Amino acid sequence: MANLVAIVGRPNVGKSTLFNRLTQTRHAIVSEEAGTTRDRQYGKCEWGNKEFSVVDTGGWVVNSDDIFEEEIRKQVMIAIEECDVILFMVDILTGVTDLDTQVADILRRAKVPTVLCCNKTDSNELRYNSAEFYSLGLGDPVCISASTGSGTGDLLDIIVSKFTKAMSDVIEEDIPRIAVVGRPNVGKSSIINAFLNDERNVVTDLAGTTRDSIYTKYDKFGFDFYLVDTAGIRKKNKVNEDLEYYSVMRSIRAIENSDVCILMIDATRGIEGQDLNIFQVIQKNQKGLVVVVNKWDLVEDKSKEAIKYFEDTIHSRLAPFVDFKIIFASALTKQRIFKVLEEAKNTYKSRTNRVTTHKLNEVMLPIIEATPPPSIKGKYIKIKYCMQLPSTYVPSFVFYANLPQYVKEPYKRFLENQIREHWCFTGTPINVFIRQK
Repeated sequence: MANLVAIVGRPNVGKSTLFNRLTQTRHAIVSEEAGTTRDRQYGKCEWGNKEFSVVDTGGWVVNSDDIFEEEIRKQVMIAIEECDVILFMVDILTGVTDLDTQVADILRRAKVPTVLCCNKTDSNELRYNSAEFYSLGLGDPVCISASTGSGTGDLLDIIVSKFTKAMSDVIEEDIPRIAVVGRPNVGKSSIINAFLNDERNVVTDLAGTTRDSIYTKYDKFGFDFYLVDTAGIRKKNKVNEDLEYYSVMRSIRAIENSDVCILMIDATRGIEGQDLNIFQVIQKNQKGLVVVVNKWDLVEDKSKEAIKYFEDTIHSRLAPFVDFKIIFASALTKQRIFKVLEEAKNTYKSRTNRVTTHKLNEVMLPIIEATPPPSIKGKYIKIKYCMQLPSTYVPSFVFYANLPQYVKEPYKRFLENQIREHWCFTGTPINVFIRQK
């Protein structure tokens, strides 16, 4: 299981800026206005051949200072409970504040490794100001500038050094794990209960009833795997419960620790921003995907045109990855729920598909010859040989070329689409590598 790093601290210290830099994205909105971040952001970071998840905890939008402090305290407590490393950010320009001192008091008592990070150190003269943060009792402060990237390499070295060996999960059997994920109140617990024909999981109309990931063994009708019911991921401005943060991190962990994810979408609301956030986590972790449009019994127009429109909308929002099954189901009436399990099983099988080197070259080389990579700077790229790499977690193909550095992402997608067209890899991601001949 991947390590989880939480960035905590008071507003406007630069948590979102650092998050964007660590994950090499621009997903988190950055503004000088305190409390800009409302939705939880989570992403992947790689450093020193180690990969870990990063959670940006920023953005508590409240009016009262008392509530403000209470919300931060709650989030820090939950971060301590769930994370492997806590990155405590402070502002070197403003110095130590009362809020920083309160958070530091909690972190000192915790057994979770904590890295003290002094942000906005944009000049060497400012480094001298970091001495006052020794008063927090959290060890040596690391001076960085999230906006320019100064010092982030040293910071990552320290974070990675604090990782302990990942503990194996309670579930030890070597069988597929199917995670049911989605926004709160989309019907995740209901569909698992429908699978099991049992009220094992608590199901209510309240969003976020499920607080933890619940593993349930399923071995009926020829199936044998674990179902994982996860806590819903919801928008922060919709809820003020202290366990919200915990739910988000448990959902991330469930996705990371699964083989196939069943992404639930509410048919009455369509695909929303939070659905895309969850999809991005699934994609970053390279998990298999089955999309289930739940509550289909509540939709009036069930014509072929309506279904086609729904499918096209989902594909356009989740592009460029479109090779996955979409099932219109109802957990309440149990309509097509067996089909969901069948497709999840097929998606898991497609991850283990093998294409022989002879067959791969026989099909792909004529296609490449007919549609070669575009020439760059007058140099022609030739691909003469390809093969599927053995024993990889995700189906991975390597193409040997004379100038691999000139093969760009669009052509890699073209090769991936051709592989999908000729062999069944529905629902599973594919890696395409270009190597020196």
